[in-house]
Amino acid sequence: MIRFYYNLSPNPMKVALCLEELGLPYEPVPVDTRKGDQFDAAYAAVNPNAKVPAIVDGETTVFDSNAILLYLAEKTGQFLPPQNGAVRGEMLSWMMFVATGIGPFSGQCVHFRHFAPKDAGAYAMDRYVYEARRHWDVLDRHLEGRAFMVGDAYSVVDMAAWGWARMVPFVLGEGAFAGLPNVKRLLDTINARPAAQRAEALKGRHAFKAEMDDEARANMFRFIKPAA
Repeated sequence: MIRFYYNLSPNPMKVALCLEELGLPYEPVPVDTRKGDQFDAAYAAVNPNAKVPAIVDGETTVFDSNAILLYLAEKTGQFLPPQNGAVRGEMLSWMMFVATGIGPFSGQCVHFRHFAPKDAGAYAMDRYVYEARRHWDVLDRHLEGRAFMVGDAYSVVDMAAWGWARMVPFVLGEGAFAGLPNVKRLLDTINARPAAQRAEALKGRHAFKAEMDDEARANMFRFIKPAA
């Protein structure tokens, strides 16, 4: 059985969706990052980068959400577009676009909009809001006239986008979907799938720390030095 190390943030949730879509048996193992579980020595042996998600599948360990999606899809031969050169190139390009663009810029946008000190300054806020919005606009334009991200069928690329698409209002603000109608359509399509509903039900499996208090900030933002 696959051990799935997770919390409820966007990157673990896309892996939860993939596991549910594939029907693979898995054991969800909570890693409460606001309590510092990610720094435990046992978890560092799974993911030395102290992030979630990660999986252990027998003797194989995989961390980073998009790497896990590709591993699981290739392991099962499911939810991959036709493996000719052109389509595979497109698939890998959009998978990496989500991994290196959508995720990081959305995450930094969330940080500066919601968690950074009030005196952090407008420059960082403006940069990350702009870049997050720009990346979502690229994805929305790509989806114009397309049912799914790559080819004609639902694939791991759509799962990769879904994890963060659920969070667009938190990333960019309420009303952001008005300017991203194709992203919203894809989100609604995936949300209607039973596997997505089972993935969302993980919220009820384990309790995670909700408060962003001093303990949570110390574990989430370790570059901040505690007050003397």
